[in-house]
Amino acid sequence: MQIYFAPLQGITDGVFRKIHADHFPGVAKYFMPFISPTQNYNLTNKELREIDPGNLHVPAVPQIIASHPELFLWAANQLADLGYDEVNLNAGCPSGTVTAKGKGAGMLLSMTKLELFLDEVYGKCPIRVSIKTRLGWTSKDEYPRLVELLNQYPVSELIVHGRTRAQFYEGEADPGTVIDSLAMCRMPVVYNGDLFTPQMCKAFMDSNPQFHGVMVGRGLVANPALVRTVLSGEALTRAEMQQYHAAVYEGYMQVFPKSAVLGRMREIGKHLALCFEDAGKIVKKMRKASSLAAYDAAVCELFEHDIASDPGFRVSL
Repeated sequence: MQIYFAPLQGITDGVFRKIHADHFPGVAKYFMPFISPTQNYNLTNKELREIDPGNLHVPAVPQIIASHPELFLWAANQLADLGYDEVNLNAGCPSGTVTAKGKGAGMLLSMTKLELFLDEVYGKCPIRVSIKTRLGWTSKDEYPRLVELLNQYPVSELIVHGRTRAQFYEGEADPGTVIDSLAMCRMPVVYNGDLFTPQMCKAFMDSNPQFHGVMVGRGLVANPALVRTVLSGEALTRAEMQQYHAAVYEGYMQVFPKSAVLGRMREIGKHLALCFEDAGKIVKKMRKASSLAAYDAAVCELFEHDIASDPGFRVSL
């Protein structure tokens, strides 16, 4: 079974992906944070940097968010010309600013509109199209109808986050609804949702071998060795974490101004800190660091602690 790295805006950019893959190989696919083509058929400079073919040194899949099939197809053709052979349709982002435009999980509001969109995309897209989505807009009872619709198309993979849009990221994810519907799915299915530590991932994968894979987000940001631990049992060490953190830090210092580096490292660091014992107070220090010096001081304190027995993201902190 494969393990994918979920796209996280502001974290899993090209710099991060390369450093992670260099230090902790084993992720089957890295899904890029979504690009959003405009009505003028343009991408931002940031998006263009992300999809540059130079980023193909790791197995990366671009993700497109769009409410109009012609915009999706334009972007997919641009990606095909750059050498990509797969693109992912984001039909799951729950953000209100996104869904208000009929994008992301907003596509789940109308099966009729979604069907028209997919007719165009799968009839004309020159490369494989996978889909990342949710159980439905308001209720998990919507999911079987969504599967019935998607079964009509050559969906290369269906990645399902086990929550509805109404839940955002609150409450517990519901893998049961996805498991119960596997028999009716004609495409490979990948599960995403609340798989935070190596133990959680391995337990899920061992219990559900019928899945094509799992997708992990915050758990992999927190514990960069998660995939290795699941596949081989080799746990993360403090020395590895120090080396990895230093590499990410230096990678960002070479690309971004110091103010941007601070913002990115605060976000990544507060996740990495969750792999350590008794890290609650240090997480707060990282979040509140107003300078790189303050952040560095918190990191020095962090590395005096031991790695947790099952390192990974913990909701309680």
